Amino acid sequence: MALDGREIGDEITDKQAAEAKEAGLVVVFGASDDLMEFRGAIYDECGACDGSTALVDGEGLLPERGQIDDDDTLEKFFVRRKTARQIRAIWNNCTLHSWTYETDIPHATFEIVEHGTPYCRGIVFSMTEVA
Repeated sequence: MALDGREIGDEITDKQAAEAKEAGLVVVFGASDDLMEFRGAIYDECGACDGSTALVDGEGLLPERGQIDDDDTLEKFFVRRKTARQIRAIWNNCTLHSWTYETDIPHATFEIVEHGTPYCRGIVFSMTEVA
């Protein structure tokens, strides 16, 4: 996989993100110690403290519940949440990688390194799996 072995801060090129978007793929990886990054068919980020869960559906990443401040968006959130799939961020869980993810969405994995040392085991999934 073209993403495997890339350095932190250079996880995915703009060209790769555009190709992933065109193919309906989403690339997920960790940044810093508190972010879950999405590139490709979803271009977004969310807070990811240890155990945080992102919700995705065919429309993309759901907003974080605590960030919703109007009734219409809140109603839409509750409807979307019923069929959304979860991606759980796991930070520094006594494994080789600082970031890993748990999800029931079928996916492939890749490795991001920091100065040649494993840093993140990212995932790639198809939007058809969450639509």
